[in-house]
Amino acid sequence: MIKHIVFFKFKPDISAAEREAGISGLRGLPDKIDFIRTFELGEDVLRLPRSWDLVLVATYDDLDALKTYATHPDHVPVAELLKALCTDVGSVDYVI
Repeated sequence: MIKHIVFFKFKPDISAAEREAGISGLRGLPDKIDFIRTFELGEDVLRLPRSWDLVLVATYDDLDALKTYATHPDHVPVAELLKALCTDVGSVDYVI
């Protein structure tokens, strides 16, 4: 199994509606991509200078599934939207 963790730092000038559009897009992916094994989103509650705004934690069977997810036609527009809404996006992928 592969654990896929993505951190998002939203631009300070985006609207609440834009932020929600990005988060909603992510939330809808498990219903569209059946090989996602687990999928969890969390918004930061501490809002410290070192904090990220949003985290995605997901699992996939293997690296091939993660690569397929990365290029999946339902994932690509959501990823592009989030890139436009964020100043930074970071990720860690590892074998569990």
